[in-house]
Amino acid sequence: MGFDLEAFDDLRLDAEYLEWLVDVHAADIQRHFGRLWDYYANPTADMHGAAGRKVGAAGRPYVQAQEYGLPARITGLARSPGAGVLEAQLVSDIQRKEVVIENDIAWRVNAGADFLFGKPISITSKAPDSRRRDEIESILKCVFAANGGLGFFQDMAVLGSVYGFVDCFVRPSVSLCNRASCLPRTSDSSFSFSTVLEWTRAIDLELIEAPRALPVLDEDDYRVITCYVQHFHQKKNVVSHANSFLSRVLSATGQRRDTRQSVAVTEITAPDHWQRYEDKELVAEGPMPWGFLPIVHIQNIAQPYYYEGVSDVEPLMSLQDELNTRLSDRASRITFQSFKMYLGKGIEGFEDKPVSPGRMWCTDNPEASIEEFGGDAATPSEDAHIAEIREALDKASGVTPVVAGLLKNRLGNLTSAVALRLTFMGMLSRNERKRHTYSEGIKRISRMVLSMLDTTGIYRSDESERDVDVIFASPLPENLMEKLQEAQIKRELGVPAEQVLRELGYESAAEHRAV
Repeated sequence: MGFDLEAFDDLRLDAEYLEWLVDVHAADIQRHFGRLWDYYANPTADMHGAAGRKVGAAGRPYVQAQEYGLPARITGLARSPGAGVLEAQLVSDIQRKEVVIENDIAWRVNAGADFLFGKPISITSKAPDSRRRDEIESILKCVFAANGGLGFFQDMAVLGSVYGFVDCFVRPSVSLCNRASCLPRTSDSSFSFSTVLEWTRAIDLELIEAPRALPVLDEDDYRVITCYVQHFHQKKNVVSHANSFLSRVLSATGQRRDTRQSVAVTEITAPDHWQRYEDKELVAEGPMPWGFLPIVHIQNIAQPYYYEGVSDVEPLMSLQDELNTRLSDRASRITFQSFKMYLGKGIEGFEDKPVSPGRMWCTDNPEASIEEFGGDAATPSEDAHIAEIREALDKASGVTPVVAGLLKNRLGNLTSAVALRLTFMGMLSRNERKRHTYSEGIKRISRMVLSMLDTTGIYRSDESERDVDVIFASPLPENLMEKLQEAQIKRELGVPAEQVLRELGYESAAEHRAV
Protein backbone atom coordinates (compact mmCIF):
# COMPACT_ATOMS: atom_id res chain seq x y z
CA MET A 1 0.00 0.00 0.00
CA GLY A 2 1.08 3.57 -0.61
CA PHE A 3 -0.01 7.04 0.40
CA ASP A 4 -3.36 8.29 -0.88
CA LEU A 5 -2.95 12.05 -1.01
CA GLU A 6 -6.04 13.11 -2.95
CA ALA A 7 -7.34 14.93 0.12
CA PHE A 8 -4.26 17.18 0.00
CA ASP A 9 -4.49 18.20 -3.65
CA ASP A 10 -4.61 21.90 -2.81
CA LEU A 11 -1.17 21.57 -1.12
CA ARG A 12 0.36 19.84 -4.16
CA LEU A 13 1.91 17.26 -1.82
CA ASP A 14 3.98 14.90 -3.96
CA ALA A 15 3.68 11.18 -3.12
CA GLU A 16 7.28 10.42 -4.14
CA TYR A 17 8.53 13.24 -1.95
CA LEU A 18 6.53 11.88 0.98
CA GLU A 19 7.97 8.39 0.38
CA TRP A 20 11.50 9.85 0.46
CA LEU A 21 10.63 11.83 3.57
CA VAL A 22 9.46 8.73 5.45
CA ASP A 23 11.89 6.12 4.13
CA VAL A 24 15.15 8.08 3.79
CA HIS A 25 15.04 11.44 5.52
CA ALA A 26 13.32 10.10 8.64
CA ALA A 27 16.17 7.65 9.24
CA ASP A 28 18.76 10.45 8.89
CA ILE A 29 17.10 12.82 11.33
CA GLN A 30 16.37 10.02 13.82
CA ARG A 31 20.05 9.17 13.80
CA HIS A 32 21.06 12.81 14.22
CA PHE A 33 18.60 13.75 16.93
CA GLY A 34 19.02 10.37 18.63
CA ARG A 35 22.72 11.15 19.02
CA LEU A 36 21.88 14.49 20.67
CA TRP A 37 19.57 12.79 23.15
CA ASP A 38 22.18 10.10 23.90
CA TYR A 39 24.76 12.74 24.71
CA TYR A 40 22.28 14.40 27.06
CA ALA A 41 20.90 11.32 28.83
CA ASN A 42 24.03 9.10 28.45
CA PRO A 43 22.13 5.80 28.89
CA THR A 44 23.99 2.58 29.66
CA ALA A 45 23.63 -0.69 27.75
CA ASP A 46 24.91 -4.25 28.08
CA MET A 47 27.01 -5.69 25.29
CA HIS A 48 26.98 -9.35 24.36
CA GLY A 49 29.21 -11.78 22.51
CA ALA A 50 32.95 -11.21 22.14
CA ALA A 51 32.59 -7.46 22.59
CA GLY A 52 30.63 -8.04 25.79
CA ARG A 53 33.33 -10.31 27.17
CA LYS A 54 35.96 -7.70 26.41
CA VAL A 55 33.93 -4.99 28.10
CA GLY A 56 33.26 -7.20 31.13
CA ALA A 57 36.94 -8.07 31.47
CA ALA A 58 37.65 -4.39 32.23
CA GLY A 59 35.47 -4.62 35.35
CA ARG A 60 32.37 -2.75 34.18
CA PRO A 61 30.02 -4.94 32.14
CA TYR A 62 28.30 -2.07 30.34
CA VAL A 63 28.95 0.69 27.87
CA GLN A 64 27.69 4.26 27.94
CA ALA A 65 26.35 6.35 25.08
CA GLN A 66 29.10 8.96 25.30
CA GLU A 67 31.71 6.27 24.62
CA TYR A 68 30.79 6.88 20.97
CA GLY A 69 33.25 9.78 20.91
CA LEU A 70 36.15 8.03 22.67
CA PRO A 71 39.11 6.67 20.68
CA ALA A 72 39.55 2.94 20.22
CA ARG A 73 42.81 3.01 22.20
CA ILE A 74 40.65 3.59 25.32
CA THR A 75 37.51 1.57 24.64
CA GLY A 76 39.10 -1.29 22.68
CA LEU A 77 36.12 -0.97 20.32
CA ALA A 78 35.87 0.69 16.93
CA ARG A 79 32.66 2.25 15.59
CA SER A 80 31.85 3.44 12.12
CA PRO A 81 30.26 6.90 11.67
CA GLY A 82 26.55 6.82 12.46
CA ALA A 83 26.73 3.48 14.29
CA GLY A 84 24.87 2.97 17.54
CA VAL A 85 26.43 2.49 20.95
CA LEU A 86 26.13 -1.31 20.66
CA GLU A 87 27.26 -1.44 17.02
CA ALA A 88 30.98 -1.81 17.69
CA GLN A 89 33.79 -3.93 16.29
CA LEU A 90 36.55 -5.45 18.38
CA VAL A 91 40.09 -4.17 18.03
CA SER A 92 41.97 -7.35 18.79
CA ASP A 93 45.37 -5.89 19.69
CA ILE A 94 44.06 -3.18 22.06
CA GLN A 95 42.97 -3.86 25.61
CA ARG A 96 40.05 -1.86 27.01
CA LYS A 97 41.30 0.81 29.41
CA GLU A 98 39.65 2.67 32.26
CA VAL A 99 36.65 4.46 30.74
CA VAL A 100 35.56 7.58 32.63
CA ILE A 101 32.45 9.48 31.54
CA GLU A 102 31.63 12.77 33.25
CA ASN A 103 28.39 14.02 31.76
CA ASP A 104 28.91 17.78 31.77
CA ILE A 105 26.11 18.24 29.24
CA ALA A 106 23.13 16.99 31.28
CA TRP A 107 23.55 19.26 34.28
CA ARG A 108 24.04 22.29 32.02
CA VAL A 109 20.84 21.54 30.09
CA ASN A 110 18.92 20.93 33.32
CA ALA A 111 20.30 24.12 34.86
CA GLY A 112 19.17 26.06 31.79
CA ALA A 113 15.67 24.56 32.09
CA ASP A 114 15.59 25.44 35.79
CA PHE A 115 16.55 29.04 35.02
CA LEU A 116 13.85 29.30 32.36
CA PHE A 117 10.97 27.42 34.01
CA GLY A 118 12.18 26.79 37.55
CA LYS A 119 9.33 28.94 38.90
CA PRO A 120 5.69 29.18 37.73
CA ILE A 121 4.96 31.66 34.95
CA SER A 122 1.97 33.98 34.72
CA ILE A 123 -0.18 34.33 31.60
CA THR A 124 -2.13 37.59 31.54
CA SER A 125 -4.89 38.44 29.11
CA LYS A 126 -5.02 41.70 27.15
CA ALA A 127 -8.80 41.66 26.80
CA PRO A 128 -10.25 45.14 27.46
CA ASP A 129 -13.02 43.87 29.78
CA SER A 130 -11.87 42.88 33.27
CA ARG A 131 -14.39 40.02 33.61
CA ARG A 132 -13.33 38.57 30.28
CA ARG A 133 -9.69 38.90 31.31
CA ASP A 134 -10.31 36.84 34.43
CA GLU A 135 -12.20 34.18 32.47
CA ILE A 136 -9.59 33.88 29.70
CA GLU A 137 -6.75 33.67 32.21
CA SER A 138 -8.63 30.95 34.10
CA ILE A 139 -9.17 29.00 30.85
CA LEU A 140 -5.52 29.15 29.90
CA LYS A 141 -4.40 28.28 33.40
CA CYS A 142 -6.77 25.32 33.30
CA VAL A 143 -5.52 23.93 29.97
CA PHE A 144 -1.86 24.14 30.98
CA ALA A 145 -2.57 22.65 34.41
CA ALA A 146 -4.42 19.75 32.77
CA ASN A 147 -1.31 19.03 30.67
CA GLY A 148 1.18 18.97 33.52
CA GLY A 149 1.45 22.57 34.65
CA LEU A 150 5.03 23.55 35.38
CA GLY A 151 6.21 20.08 34.37
CA PHE A 152 4.85 20.69 30.86
CA PHE A 153 6.97 23.82 30.50
CA GLN A 154 10.05 22.09 31.93
CA ASP A 155 9.64 19.21 29.46
CA MET A 156 9.31 21.78 26.70
CA ALA A 157 12.54 23.47 27.80
CA VAL A 158 14.50 20.19 27.99
CA LEU A 159 13.35 18.98 24.57
CA GLY A 160 14.09 22.37 23.04
CA SER A 161 17.53 22.54 24.64
CA VAL A 162 18.51 19.06 23.45
CA TYR A 163 17.11 19.15 19.92
CA GLY A 164 17.24 22.88 19.21
CA PHE A 165 13.46 23.15 18.83
CA VAL A 166 10.23 21.70 20.13
CA ASP A 167 6.85 21.41 18.40
CA CYS A 168 3.56 21.42 20.27
CA PHE A 169 0.50 19.75 18.70
CA VAL A 170 -2.69 21.31 20.07
CA ARG A 171 -4.89 18.22 19.86
CA PRO A 172 -8.50 18.51 21.11
CA SER A 173 -10.50 15.43 22.03
CA VAL A 174 -12.60 13.62 19.43
CA SER A 175 -15.82 15.00 20.94
CA LEU A 176 -14.55 18.56 20.52
CA CYS A 177 -13.56 17.92 16.90
CA ASN A 178 -16.96 16.38 16.13
CA ARG A 179 -18.72 19.31 17.75
CA ALA A 180 -16.69 21.80 15.71
CA SER A 181 -17.47 19.94 12.47
CA CYS A 182 -21.25 19.96 12.89
CA LEU A 183 -21.82 23.24 14.75
CA PRO A 184 -23.06 26.28 12.82
CA ARG A 185 -20.69 29.22 13.23
CA THR A 186 -23.51 31.58 14.22
CA SER A 187 -24.73 29.50 17.18
CA ASP A 188 -24.47 31.06 20.63
CA SER A 189 -22.69 29.62 23.62
CA SER A 190 -24.93 28.66 26.53
CA PHE A 191 -22.46 26.88 28.80
CA SER A 192 -21.72 27.74 32.39
CA PHE A 193 -18.12 28.69 33.06
CA SER A 194 -17.48 25.50 35.03
CA THR A 195 -18.61 23.52 31.96
CA VAL A 196 -16.26 25.60 29.79
CA LEU A 197 -13.38 24.59 32.04
CA GLU A 198 -14.40 20.93 31.76
CA TRP A 199 -14.28 21.15 27.95
CA THR A 200 -10.96 22.99 28.21
CA ARG A 201 -9.38 20.07 30.05
CA ALA A 202 -10.15 17.90 27.00
CA ILE A 203 -7.53 19.77 24.93
CA ASP A 204 -4.25 17.89 24.83
CA LEU A 205 -0.98 19.77 24.36
CA GLU A 206 1.30 17.13 22.86
CA LEU A 207 5.03 17.84 22.70
CA ILE A 208 6.49 16.27 19.56
CA GLU A 209 9.95 14.74 19.77
CA ALA A 210 12.29 16.00 17.08
CA PRO A 211 13.15 12.48 15.71
CA ARG A 212 9.53 11.99 14.63
CA ALA A 213 8.91 15.47 13.18
CA LEU A 214 8.96 15.82 9.38
CA PRO A 215 7.55 19.28 8.59
CA VAL A 216 6.87 20.12 4.96
CA LEU A 217 7.91 23.74 4.60
CA ASP A 218 6.85 26.30 2.05
CA GLU A 219 9.32 26.39 -0.83
CA ASP A 220 9.49 30.19 -0.73
CA ASP A 221 9.40 30.73 3.05
CA TYR A 222 11.05 28.30 5.47
CA ARG A 223 9.03 29.83 8.33
CA VAL A 224 5.69 28.57 6.93
CA ILE A 225 4.63 24.95 7.58
CA THR A 226 2.31 23.83 4.80
CA CYS A 227 1.89 20.29 6.10
CA TYR A 228 3.12 18.46 9.20
CA VAL A 229 4.18 14.82 8.99
CA GLN A 230 5.06 12.59 11.92
CA HIS A 231 6.74 9.22 11.44
CA PHE A 232 7.55 6.84 14.29
CA HIS A 233 7.32 3.20 15.38
CA GLN A 234 4.63 2.46 17.92
CA LYS A 235 4.79 -0.57 20.20
CA LYS A 236 1.64 -2.66 20.56
CA ASN A 237 0.50 -4.59 23.63
CA VAL A 238 0.81 -7.81 21.65
CA VAL A 239 3.75 -10.20 21.53
CA SER A 240 5.02 -11.09 18.07
CA HIS A 241 5.87 -14.73 17.27
CA ALA A 242 7.09 -14.11 13.75
CA ASN A 243 10.75 -14.51 14.69
CA SER A 244 10.40 -17.14 17.40
CA PHE A 245 13.55 -19.00 16.24
CA LEU A 246 15.58 -15.78 16.43
CA SER A 247 14.11 -15.09 19.85
CA ARG A 248 15.23 -18.51 21.11
CA VAL A 249 18.72 -17.98 19.74
CA LEU A 250 19.01 -14.57 21.39
CA SER A 251 17.72 -15.98 24.68
CA ALA A 252 20.29 -18.78 24.54
CA THR A 253 23.11 -16.26 24.11
CA GLY A 254 21.85 -14.07 26.95
CA GLN A 255 20.60 -11.25 24.74
CA ARG A 256 17.24 -9.69 25.42
CA ARG A 257 14.98 -8.75 22.56
CA ASP A 258 11.74 -6.83 22.62
CA THR A 259 9.28 -9.17 20.93
CA ARG A 260 6.29 -6.84 21.04
CA GLN A 261 4.62 -6.04 17.77
CA SER A 262 5.28 -2.59 16.36
CA VAL A 263 3.87 -0.63 13.48
CA ALA A 264 5.33 2.24 11.49
CA VAL A 265 2.92 5.13 12.07
CA THR A 266 2.76 8.07 9.68
CA GLU A 267 0.48 11.00 10.52
CA ILE A 268 -0.15 13.74 7.97
CA THR A 269 -1.79 16.93 9.24
CA ALA A 270 -2.81 19.85 7.03
CA PRO A 271 -4.94 22.92 7.82
CA ASP A 272 -8.09 21.27 6.41
CA HIS A 273 -7.49 17.48 6.60
CA TRP A 274 -5.55 14.76 8.47
CA GLN A 275 -4.62 11.14 7.83
CA ARG A 276 -3.06 8.32 9.84
CA TYR A 277 -1.22 5.41 8.23
CA GLU A 278 0.07 2.22 9.85
CA ASP A 279 2.70 0.43 7.77
CA LYS A 280 1.64 2.75 4.93
CA GLU A 281 -1.96 1.57 5.10
CA LEU A 282 -4.58 4.24 5.69
CA VAL A 283 -6.41 3.50 8.98
CA ALA A 284 -8.08 6.83 9.79
CA GLU A 285 -8.68 10.27 8.35
CA GLY A 286 -10.93 13.26 8.78
CA PRO A 287 -11.38 16.99 8.27
CA MET A 288 -9.65 19.66 10.34
CA PRO A 289 -12.41 22.05 11.45
CA TRP A 290 -10.18 24.77 12.88
CA GLY A 291 -9.08 26.47 9.69
CA PHE A 292 -5.41 26.45 10.68
CA LEU A 293 -2.61 23.97 11.32
CA PRO A 294 -2.62 23.25 15.09
CA ILE A 295 1.18 23.09 15.34
CA VAL A 296 3.25 25.56 17.34
CA HIS A 297 6.94 25.56 16.45
CA ILE A 298 9.35 26.90 19.09
CA GLN A 299 13.05 27.38 18.47
CA ASN A 300 15.28 26.98 21.50
CA ILE A 301 17.44 29.90 20.36
CA ALA A 302 16.52 31.61 17.11
CA GLN A 303 18.61 30.57 14.11
CA PRO A 304 17.97 32.40 10.81
CA TYR A 305 17.17 30.45 7.65
CA TYR A 306 16.74 27.15 9.51
CA TYR A 307 13.66 25.37 10.80
CA GLU A 308 15.69 24.03 13.71
CA GLY A 309 16.97 26.40 16.35
CA VAL A 310 20.32 26.26 18.12
CA SER A 311 20.73 23.17 20.28
CA ASP A 312 22.44 23.48 23.66
CA VAL A 313 23.90 19.97 23.26
CA GLU A 314 25.42 19.95 19.79
CA PRO A 315 28.12 22.64 20.39
CA LEU A 316 29.27 20.77 23.50
CA MET A 317 29.66 17.29 22.02
CA SER A 318 33.25 17.65 20.78
CA LEU A 319 34.34 19.27 24.04
CA GLN A 320 32.58 16.53 26.00
CA ASP A 321 34.48 13.90 23.98
CA GLU A 322 37.78 15.65 24.70
CA LEU A 323 37.00 15.88 28.41
CA ASN A 324 36.05 12.20 28.63
CA THR A 325 39.19 11.23 26.69
CA ARG A 326 41.49 13.13 29.05
CA LEU A 327 39.70 11.85 32.15
CA SER A 328 39.99 8.28 30.85
CA ASP A 329 43.69 8.80 30.08
CA ARG A 330 44.23 10.12 33.60
CA ALA A 331 42.38 7.15 35.10
CA SER A 332 44.59 4.75 33.13
CA ARG A 333 47.70 6.59 34.28
CA ILE A 334 46.55 6.49 37.90
CA THR A 335 45.85 2.78 37.61
CA PHE A 336 49.45 2.15 36.56
CA GLN A 337 51.16 4.70 38.78
CA SER A 338 49.16 4.89 41.99
CA PHE A 339 50.64 1.62 43.29
CA LYS A 340 54.35 1.11 43.74
CA MET A 341 55.92 -1.74 41.78
CA TYR A 342 59.16 -3.63 42.37
CA LEU A 343 61.80 -5.01 40.06
CA GLY A 344 63.73 -7.86 41.63
CA LYS A 345 67.07 -8.99 40.19
CA GLY A 346 68.91 -12.13 41.15
CA ILE A 347 66.29 -13.41 43.59
CA GLU A 348 64.94 -16.84 42.80
CA GLY A 349 61.14 -17.10 42.68
CA PHE A 350 60.72 -13.39 43.30
CA GLU A 351 57.59 -13.31 41.12
CA ASP A 352 55.87 -15.72 43.48
CA LYS A 353 56.74 -13.86 46.67
CA PRO A 354 54.06 -11.43 47.89
CA VAL A 355 54.96 -7.91 48.95
CA SER A 356 53.67 -7.22 52.45
CA PRO A 357 54.83 -5.56 55.69
CA GLY A 358 57.39 -7.50 57.72
CA ARG A 359 58.39 -9.84 54.89
CA MET A 360 62.08 -10.27 54.02
CA TRP A 361 63.92 -11.89 51.12
CA CYS A 362 67.32 -13.53 51.28
CA THR A 363 69.66 -14.71 48.55
CA ASP A 364 73.25 -15.80 48.10
CA ASN A 365 73.61 -13.69 44.98
CA PRO A 366 75.73 -10.64 45.86
CA GLU A 367 74.42 -8.80 42.78
CA ALA A 368 70.76 -9.18 43.75
CA SER A 369 68.70 -6.02 44.10
CA ILE A 370 65.15 -4.78 44.43
CA GLU A 371 64.23 -1.55 42.67
CA GLU A 372 61.12 0.42 43.49
CA PHE A 373 59.31 2.36 40.78
CA GLY A 374 55.88 3.78 40.07
CA GLY A 375 53.77 5.88 42.36
CA ASP A 376 51.56 8.80 41.41
CA ALA A 377 53.34 11.85 40.07
CA ALA A 378 52.14 15.39 39.55
CA THR A 379 51.11 16.25 35.96
CA PRO A 380 50.39 19.99 35.88
CA SER A 381 49.98 20.10 32.11
CA GLU A 382 47.26 17.45 32.28
CA ASP A 383 45.41 19.27 35.06
CA ALA A 384 45.67 22.56 33.18
CA HIS A 385 44.35 20.98 29.99
CA ILE A 386 41.33 19.49 31.77
CA ALA A 387 40.63 22.84 33.47
CA GLU A 388 40.79 24.62 30.10
CA ILE A 389 38.33 22.12 28.60
CA ARG A 390 35.89 22.80 31.44
CA GLU A 391 36.26 26.55 30.88
CA ALA A 392 35.56 26.02 27.17
CA LEU A 393 32.40 24.13 28.11
CA ASP A 394 31.41 27.05 30.35
CA LYS A 395 31.88 29.56 27.54
CA ALA A 396 30.17 27.44 24.87
CA SER A 397 27.12 26.71 27.03
CA GLY A 398 26.91 29.95 29.00
CA VAL A 399 26.32 27.81 32.11
CA THR A 400 29.06 27.99 34.73
CA PRO A 401 29.45 25.73 37.79
CA VAL A 402 28.27 28.66 39.93
CA VAL A 403 24.78 28.10 38.49
CA ALA A 404 24.80 24.58 39.93
CA GLY A 405 25.90 25.86 43.34
CA LEU A 406 29.61 25.04 42.97
CA LEU A 407 31.10 28.21 44.43
CA LYS A 408 34.72 27.22 45.25
CA ASN A 409 36.59 30.52 45.78
CA ARG A 410 33.96 32.78 44.20
CA LEU A 411 32.16 33.81 47.38
CA GLY A 412 33.83 37.23 47.28
CA ASN A 413 32.13 37.99 43.96
CA LEU A 414 28.60 37.52 45.34
CA THR A 415 28.37 40.31 47.90
CA SER A 416 25.65 42.31 46.11
CA ALA A 417 22.78 41.82 43.67
CA VAL A 418 24.67 43.68 40.94
CA ALA A 419 27.75 41.49 41.41
CA LEU A 420 25.53 38.40 41.33
CA ARG A 421 24.02 39.48 38.03
CA LEU A 422 27.46 40.14 36.57
CA THR A 423 28.56 36.67 37.67
CA PHE A 424 25.54 35.16 35.89
CA MET A 425 25.73 37.52 32.91
CA GLY A 426 26.24 34.82 30.29
CA MET A 427 23.46 32.65 31.68
CA LEU A 428 21.04 35.56 32.05
CA SER A 429 21.58 36.86 28.51
CA ARG A 430 21.09 33.37 27.09
CA ASN A 431 18.00 32.96 29.25
CA GLU A 432 16.53 36.22 27.89
CA ARG A 433 16.92 34.96 24.33
CA LYS A 434 15.10 31.78 25.25
CA ARG A 435 12.37 33.69 27.05
CA HIS A 436 11.49 35.47 23.82
CA THR A 437 11.15 32.33 21.70
CA TYR A 438 9.33 30.28 24.35
CA SER A 439 6.98 33.10 25.34
CA GLU A 440 6.00 33.58 21.68
CA GLY A 441 5.27 29.86 21.47
CA ILE A 442 3.13 29.95 24.63
CA LYS A 443 1.22 32.92 23.22
CA ARG A 444 0.48 31.00 19.99
CA ILE A 445 -0.67 27.96 21.98
CA SER A 446 -3.00 30.19 24.00
CA ARG A 447 -4.47 31.79 20.88
CA MET A 448 -5.06 28.36 19.31
CA VAL A 449 -6.84 27.07 22.44
CA LEU A 450 -9.15 30.10 22.56
CA SER A 451 -9.79 29.86 18.82
CA MET A 452 -10.77 26.19 19.14
CA LEU A 453 -13.17 26.92 21.99
CA ASP A 454 -14.65 29.71 19.87
CA THR A 455 -15.06 27.42 16.83
CA THR A 456 -16.89 24.81 18.92
CA GLY A 457 -19.15 27.47 20.44
CA ILE A 458 -18.04 26.59 23.96
CA TYR A 459 -16.47 29.97 24.71
CA ARG A 460 -16.81 32.82 22.23
CA SER A 461 -13.91 35.23 21.74
CA ASP A 462 -12.55 37.48 19.03
CA GLU A 463 -8.99 38.05 17.84
CA SER A 464 -8.39 41.09 20.03
CA GLU A 465 -9.24 39.09 23.16
CA ARG A 466 -6.81 36.27 22.40
CA ASP A 467 -3.64 38.28 22.92
CA VAL A 468 -1.78 37.48 26.13
CA ASP A 469 1.43 38.38 27.92
CA VAL A 470 3.76 35.83 29.51
CA ILE A 471 5.48 36.93 32.71
CA PHE A 472 8.53 34.98 33.88
CA ALA A 473 9.68 35.03 37.47
CA SER A 474 13.25 36.07 38.14
CA PRO A 475 15.52 33.01 38.39
CA LEU A 476 17.87 34.77 40.83
CA PRO A 477 17.34 34.95 44.59
CA GLU A 478 15.79 38.29 45.46
CA ASN A 479 15.33 40.42 48.53
CA LEU A 480 11.64 40.33 49.48
CA MET A 481 11.69 43.81 51.00
CA GLU A 482 13.21 45.27 47.82
CA LYS A 483 10.50 43.58 45.72
CA LEU A 484 7.76 44.96 47.95
CA GLN A 485 9.22 48.46 47.77
CA GLU A 486 9.41 48.18 43.99
CA ALA A 487 5.77 47.01 43.90
CA GLN A 488 4.72 49.98 46.04
CA ILE A 489 6.47 52.39 43.68
CA LYS A 490 4.72 50.76 40.69
CA ARG A 491 1.33 51.19 42.37
CA GLU A 492 2.09 54.89 42.97
CA LEU A 493 2.94 55.23 39.26
CA GLY A 494 -0.46 53.79 38.32
CA VAL A 495 0.38 50.17 37.45
CA PRO A 496 -2.78 48.02 37.97
CA ALA A 497 -2.86 46.15 41.27
CA GLU A 498 -3.56 42.82 39.52
CA GLN A 499 -0.40 43.09 37.43
CA VAL A 500 1.69 44.01 40.49
CA LEU A 501 0.31 41.01 42.39
CA ARG A 502 1.12 38.67 39.48
CA GLU A 503 4.68 39.95 39.33
CA LEU A 504 4.98 39.22 43.05
CA GLY A 505 3.74 35.68 42.43
CA TYR A 506 0.22 36.05 43.84
CA GLU A 507 -2.99 35.24 42.02
CA SER A 508 -6.17 37.22 42.34
CA ALA A 509 -9.16 35.91 44.26
CA ALA A 510 -11.18 35.68 41.04
CA GLU A 511 -8.58 33.39 39.45
CA HIS A 512 -8.46 31.21 42.54
CA ARG A 513 -12.24 30.80 42.63
CA ALA A 514 -12.45 30.00 38.90
CA VAL A 515 -9.81 27.26 39.04
